[in-house]
Amino acid sequence: MASSESKASSDLKVEDVGKLEEKGAAVPALDAHYDPAFVARTIRRVDFRMLPLLGFLYAVALIDRTNLGIARVAGMEQDLKLHIGERYSIASMIYFVPYTVLQLPSNIVLRWLGARDWLTICVVGWGAAQLGMAFVPTWGYLVLCRVFLGVFEAGFFPALVFIITTWYKRHEVQKRLAVFYLTSMIVGAFSSIFAYVLTLMKGLGGLNGWQWIFAIEGIITIVLGLLTWLFVPDFPDKSRFLNEEERKMILDRVEADRGDSIPDKMTRAKFIKHLTDPLVWAFAYMFMASTVPAYAIGFFKTIILFSMGFTMTESFLMSCPPAVVAAASVFFFAWLSDKTKKRAIWLAVQNVICIIGLIVIAYAKANAGRYIGIFLTNMGASGCVPGVLAYSSNNITSHTKRSVQTACIIAAGGIGGILATSIFSQKDYPRYIPGIWATVGIQCGMIVTLGITTFILTRRNRLRREGKIGPLEGTEDFYYTI
Repeated sequence: MASSESKASSDLKVEDVGKLEEKGAAVPALDAHYDPAFVARTIRRVDFRMLPLLGFLYAVALIDRTNLGIARVAGMEQDLKLHIGERYSIASMIYFVPYTVLQLPSNIVLRWLGARDWLTICVVGWGAAQLGMAFVPTWGYLVLCRVFLGVFEAGFFPALVFIITTWYKRHEVQKRLAVFYLTSMIVGAFSSIFAYVLTLMKGLGGLNGWQWIFAIEGIITIVLGLLTWLFVPDFPDKSRFLNEEERKMILDRVEADRGDSIPDKMTRAKFIKHLTDPLVWAFAYMFMASTVPAYAIGFFKTIILFSMGFTMTESFLMSCPPAVVAAASVFFFAWLSDKTKKRAIWLAVQNVICIIGLIVIAYAKANAGRYIGIFLTNMGASGCVPGVLAYSSNNITSHTKRSVQTACIIAAGGIGGILATSIFSQKDYPRYIPGIWATVGIQCGMIVTLGITTFILTRRNRLRREGKIGPLEGTEDFYYTI
């Protein structure tokens, strides 16, 4: 039960703040008088209701979009003749075309339909596409199923990020995104072992091992889609699992932190303004740069291990440890980032780790050295994904800008997927030297971009404190997170 302090604070409404300001009265923070125990208890409820389920769903999404490499090693390459030309790269890449194009429209639909209905449609839809991949007779049908997979997954990840960032204060976000992403990494780390177990069903029902991977994982995804409709939380103002007082406390905390607890209406002028903000595209580039090595590891890690002379079984099993270590690294840097309230510096550190790992994969002579390179690349790339999302979400205020920016950033991640599956070409197998150097160049570009955004945001904060410019992002007492 809430304390008397929490109840007293609930008498202060968002619309009352303006009246107090007009009278020149001191305005207490909207969340200043809530009982800390009440706040902590409610936040824990939100955490446990939202993060494990969404993290598991995202893990399934990552597995479903990147399990092509595992299926290739498990016999799909021979059955569908993927060794001809660039068939594997094309089948991997084509997913990202609809995934990229449909990001922005999907976020508009999200607010209209609501999180529960929209996420259910997305999850069940891509589960059906995944199931269909188990029964494709030719390479062309595989490509078609990958297109549908991209269509339905397009609305999923930006919706998750959008929803999570509307529930918490800015400096609580990265740990939550990291826990959500870490859940997906831990589940994904064991996906190769699970896939290996499924390949042992080879011959049952007349299906090859790779077909059983797609069939079972597709069915699991469809079932999870139905559970999504039952359990996934909506936006704070629409949530049903909290009572009225708990809901108001969540909204008050967000309002006190950045002034956007109440959704603003999208207009054409706002849409154009948000879309032409250079910072939106700077964050989008950073996310693209983060996803290129992340997708490259996802699609080619098992293949690289197989090329080192390990058996199919060994390659599957050895794919797991790098992801587990990367998960620990992701959480450590998220904790460090939230504790220091710094974003850019820790992103740059992880870029350097990723660059070192890529070079080791390319030029180490011994298999042990190349395997260490996979660990380092996985650690650096994986940590940047939630890091960029937190960095970008910390530096905006309105729901309309959040929806546009999130969609643009995740769409840029789709472009990263296209690049990863294109620059790692079959003709460069087994070391993929050109692809690795292209990825190194993209990481260096991200470090430069971080330097530019750090300079711009630091300067804007200083000018605002000196009273030389108006409120940042149109919000009083708002300062950028560097």
